[in-house]
Amino acid sequence: MTKRPKHILISGGGTGGHIFPAVAIADGLKERLPDAKILFVGAKGRMEMKRVPEAGYPIEGLWISGIQRSLSKKNLAFPFKLISSLLRARRIVKRFKPDLAIGVGGYASGPLLWAATRAGVPSLIQEQNSYPGITNRLLANKVQCICVAFEGMEKWFPAGKTILTGNPLRPKAIDIAGKRDEALSYFGLEGTKPVVLITGGSQGARSINNAILAGLDVLTGSGTQLIWQCGEAFYTIAKEAITKRNYANLHLTSFISRMDLAYAAADLVVARAGAMTVAELAATAKPAILVPLPTAAEDHQTSNARKLEEAGAAILQPDNLAKEQLISAIITLANDAERRKTMSQNVSRFARIDATQRIVDEALKLMKA
Repeated sequence: MTKRPKHILISGGGTGGHIFPAVAIADGLKERLPDAKILFVGAKGRMEMKRVPEAGYPIEGLWISGIQRSLSKKNLAFPFKLISSLLRARRIVKRFKPDLAIGVGGYASGPLLWAATRAGVPSLIQEQNSYPGITNRLLANKVQCICVAFEGMEKWFPAGKTILTGNPLRPKAIDIAGKRDEALSYFGLEGTKPVVLITGGSQGARSINNAILAGLDVLTGSGTQLIWQCGEAFYTIAKEAITKRNYANLHLTSFISRMDLAYAAADLVVARAGAMTVAELAATAKPAILVPLPTAAEDHQTSNARKLEEAGAAILQPDNLAKEQLISAIITLANDAERRKTMSQNVSRFARIDATQRIVDEALKLMKA
């Protein structure tokens, strides 16, 4: 009799910070269990519905979104979305018959893990941040394993099931060894001036973009070279500005497909403080100025950035002061090679390159595979 292949549900998304680790875990599972059937569950209308199929995996969507922090008519629909998502998640679990459910965060993760644990399916949470969201805190007592990226998470989760694994990374994004010359050529930059990589993540960051746009003359006049990933929404504005002024040593793009080359070229990174960004900075040993997104759930990005700043591994730049302070901070650090070297050494101590395999190991234990 042919043995049934393992069926695995993976849920989460909303941003690249949830999608990329989910795909990394799926890839790791497929390496160890080539015949495994993996199904993703995401939120309708969110970027996972596009990015996951691009990575080669099927996905089903739930009608779910978050609660708006401000008074909004959108919140009136939330109870209906939640009920709809819980019912659909339960149907998916019943039909797919998973041997394991994995939640990586994002709107769809809560309903899926709720349905899976109610059905007795072994379940695992992968918490990327140093301050966990309320959904994962509520689910912590129902799942069998919680894989975390930061030390001291036992104050949020049951110690007996909390395992320090690190965040799963895309190998292609952090493979930078020996690529400096190729990277400089790819972005059209020189090798004699410091290179600053500016990125707000897959969707861009308005406060960072506005600060860079306002200070372009000063920044480029300082001799600093820029790789500026501004996101699709800001690209037209930024493109028009740089076309009028004809800046040299500036590569503008809405999205970076070769993050390995971007990291290889960079002497300094300016970014949000999402967990995956932090993990990639650690893996590539890049000094950074982190501008936490203040509206991130539970303000977890500020917590992430503060952890690195306290370790001398990054500079925390408050979002509301970015326009006044960011350009000066960039120029100062770009011209301080000794400090960048120290920050590089300090941030590398946070790196856990084998995170994906550690998480896969825990997943296999739960499935007894």
